[in-house]
Amino acid sequence: MRVGILGSGLMGGKLGTIFARAGHEVVFSYARRKEKLERLACDAGRKARAGTPAEAAQNADALLLAVHWSRMDDVLAQAGDLSGRVIVTCSLPMNADDTGLALGHTTSGAEELENRVPEARVVCAFNTVPSEVLFSVFEARSKANRPSLVYCGDDAGSKGMAAELIRDAGFDPVDAGLLRIARYTEPFALLVGQLAYEGTEGPEMAYRFERIGE
Repeated sequence: MRVGILGSGLMGGKLGTIFARAGHEVVFSYARRKEKLERLACDAGRKARAGTPAEAAQNADALLLAVHWSRMDDVLAQAGDLSGRVIVTCSLPMNADDTGLALGHTTSGAEELENRVPEARVVCAFNTVPSEVLFSVFEARSKANRPSLVYCGDDAGSKGMAAELIRDAGFDPVDAGLLRIARYTEPFALLVGQLAYEGTEGPEMAYRFERIGE
C-alpha cells in the first residue's frame, strides 16, 4: 500500500516508520524542517522517502493525518485535491491550549474533517493510544493477544484499508461503527491520555477488549 503521512510529529513519524517497516511505501511530509523528514525516511528504511504534502497525497492509497487541530486547514491546503483519497485521521480536535476538546457531543473532529474534504473518505483511528507504545506493540506483533485499537468510518472499503494498517502496526482492529462514533472515541482518547501521562506507571500503555464467556 502507498501511504502518505500528513504530519510527521510523534504520531505521524512513528506510525510512518512502522508502516514502512511493515512493507508499505511511505512518504513523510509536513514537518518544520525538511531535515527531520529526511531523517525519518532514512530511519524507516528503503520503503520510505521525504516529500511535500502534495507529493504525499499523490497516488496514495491512504493518507495518515496526524497534525494539531490548529494546523488542519494549512496541511489540507498544501495536500491539494483529495478527491477519492482515504484519510485515516488520528488528529484530535483539541482547543488552543490543549486542555480539552474543541468539538464534541453533537459532532467530532473526524466528522468536521469529512465536512472540510467531502470528496475524500475519512476513517478515525490510531488516536486512542499514546505514541510511546507504538514501537513496542509493533515489535510484539507476533503475540497472540494483541492490544485492541478502535476505528470508525462510513465507507467499508476505506475501513478495510485502515484495518490492514492497524493489524500491520501490531494491534487488533475493533470496528466501532460509523464515523459519528468518533464522538465517543475522541473523548476516550483523552481518558487514555489521562492514564498515560498523569498516572504513575508511564505512558507506554495500550488497552484490550475481551468478550467474557466466549
